[in-house]
Amino acid sequence: MNHSFIQRPLTHAEARVLATLMEKARTVPDSYPLTLNSLQTGCNQKSSREPVMHLSEADIGDALDRLREYSMVIESSGSRVTRYEHNFQRAAGVPEQSAVLLGLLMLRGPQTAGELRINADRWYKFLDIGSVEAFLDELQERGEDKGGPLVVKLPRAAGAREQRWAHLLCGPVDVSALQASPGPETGAAAGDAGLAARVERLEARVEELERLLRQQAGPDTLSQP
Repeated sequence: MNHSFIQRPLTHAEARVLATLMEKARTVPDSYPLTLNSLQTGCNQKSSREPVMHLSEADIGDALDRLREYSMVIESSGSRVTRYEHNFQRAAGVPEQSAVLLGLLMLRGPQTAGELRINADRWYKFLDIGSVEAFLDELQERGEDKGGPLVVKLPRAAGAREQRWAHLLCGPVDVSALQASPGPETGAAAGDAGLAARVERLEARVEELERLLRQQAGPDTLSQP
């Protein structure tokens, strides 16, 4: 793992930029790597995000610069429009399944193993909850020689049937604040989760249509700010 990655936690903006790149690499591969504009849209989308953020191009540009220093983001060449792709799995030194779980935790906040399995469907198809829990346990028990734990299992919240997991890429977790706030997929949110998934698929389709329109418009249009 990159030593600078160990020494300094990610900012919330960096985590959102990184996780959005990780998501779009899997959900809209034809539009990947992403332009700055597409990345901003993905970072600020209202579905499948907790919390919803409003990052400016400057915010995202600063985050990209720092992530590139840590080798977690790569700038693509060979295009008139600068594009960006993530290099998280190699930089963090984790297997694919662990990278998927960390990406989802960065995007959607604390979740149970069951929620992670459902939300991972478009990223990676886990066989069962047990396999999700096994990778989470591995991330929680990660040795100090590898940079220490990357996730933590939170205490059971009042009224909750299962414990949630949170990532540690942005530093220690404020457990008291999280316990006071129910997860986005708990309680009556079971129906909301299905709606959010449909909205996410529609947004992915819109992104693909926008990409096709830009291609038809030609390179001169793509190069305009």
